[in-house]
Amino acid sequence: MTEQTRIAVATWIEYAKLASGQYLFPSRKGPGRHLSTRQYSRTVDFWVMAIGLDPVSYGTHTMRRTKATLIYRRTKNIRAVQLLIGQTKLENTVRYLGIDVDDALEISEQTEI
Repeated sequence: MTEQTRIAVATWIEYAKLASGQYLFPSRKGPGRHLSTRQYSRTVDFWVMAIGLDPVSYGTHTMRRTKATLIYRRTKNIRAVQLLIGQTKLENTVRYLGIDVDDALEISEQTEI
């Protein structure tokens, strides 16, 4: 997590008066329940529309993919991206990022672990 994210999460925990063991994003449906994936998706759609973007073009998955793509572009380290997004096969990571297989293998061979 970045420092900015840590501060934002700490501020949220204080504002929401969350105790240890409580969900970071609780459900509106009652105590002890977490925010559903559907509600999270609706929240992201709302945020995207609020800043004037098309929610069809931006969603929870595209944000995850964008982060992985930015890490790959900055580092050219496919293995790091693979580990970060939890994929077991390098081929799946290559397909996920939409990069050329030959480029991916060349970069992978140049990367020492």
